[in-house]
Amino acid sequence: MSDLPSLPAGFSAAGLHCGIKSNPSVFDLCLFVSDRPASLAGVFTQNKVCGAPVKISRQRVPRATGRAVVINSGNSNACTGDRGNADAAWMTEQTAAAINCAAEDVVVCSTGIIGHFLPKDVIEAGIPAVAGQLATTPEAFHNAARGMMTTDTFAKQATRTLDIGGTTVNVSAAAKGAAMIGPNMATMLGVVMTDAAITPEEADTMLRHAVDRSFNCISVEGHTSTSDTVFLFANGAAGHSELDDESRAALQAVIDEVTMEMAQAIIRDAEGADHFVIIDVEGARTRDEAHCIAKAIANGALVKTAITGADPNWGRIVSAAGYSGVEMAEDEISLLINDVLIYEEGAPTEYDEAALSQSIRDNRDVSIKLLLTHGDGSVRFWTSDLTAEYVRLNSEYTT
Repeated sequence: MSDLPSLPAGFSAAGLHCGIKSNPSVFDLCLFVSDRPASLAGVFTQNKVCGAPVKISRQRVPRATGRAVVINSGNSNACTGDRGNADAAWMTEQTAAAINCAAEDVVVCSTGIIGHFLPKDVIEAGIPAVAGQLATTPEAFHNAARGMMTTDTFAKQATRTLDIGGTTVNVSAAAKGAAMIGPNMATMLGVVMTDAAITPEEADTMLRHAVDRSFNCISVEGHTSTSDTVFLFANGAAGHSELDDESRAALQAVIDEVTMEMAQAIIRDAEGADHFVIIDVEGARTRDEAHCIAKAIANGALVKTAITGADPNWGRIVSAAGYSGVEMAEDEISLLINDVLIYEEGAPTEYDEAALSQSIRDNRDVSIKLLLTHGDGSVRFWTSDLTAEYVRLNSEYTT
């Protein structure tokens, strides 16, 4: 396991099975810890119905003294009323006691089935146990990523390095998610860690920039869940020189990279999916308009099922763009699938439909490129197709 992603300086992690899930070989609790106060920022679900951990953690960011995030899987602690709020705060208190810090410097995430109270007995025993396994090794980081998983089929991690004034700076991330994925972040969690030194305000700005270009540019079925959360911890342990505009931009680019890698990993792990779909919208008036169009295409059930069936049905894609709410006319639209021009300035082109269908069928990755004539607004969006297996998995989720 030596090729596993590593943690930045000053961070440790751990994950284990504490008993929330019935299978003892499946991890259900994890912990990420900075050994010193860190700038901490968070971005959360925009669903008005949100989990208790979201409510507790929102109150604690941004801050300059962040120390840890504790995460359980198998139970989302959402729609659980006052007891749920108290339980989420209690998890931070238990974690703070285990690592010797203030409870307010700990944030919390929970993911899993909605509407069930947390099994506090197993978590009460699990938190000291997971804290006792904290380590700085790649294996410990991997175990923590495993502890976040629900229906994921693999642990999602990434790491990058950059040079700031001759000092190596590290950025690492872990995430979970495979379904209930829609822009504005859905049932997904992410933890980004860096040993760079930035203020809480800079951390907040950098995280929002990255999330807008990664987790808010993915969709499985467009369902914005109750629990999604992404945190950024920056603890300064690398000891680099003061950031200038160039090094700050370089750090932003690397944070963007790791979050985009995590976002794409979520789509590649989408429940039941056969295809990973890359949607590029170019030539819109603004990036926001391009994003709106891409989101409409990505969430279109008829678009998704056409891809499942390897059907290059351009009408479904063009019509999704048309109902996106962005002003456009047919003769302002051109469309390519897998780099084949199939619709140009409002009219279909002649192309080998059978060959294009075969290319969709034979390749997991599918490219959709919609070109407009309005301006220089563009966006890249990632989604999956919609299969019978997705329907089966989600129809049997609680029963």
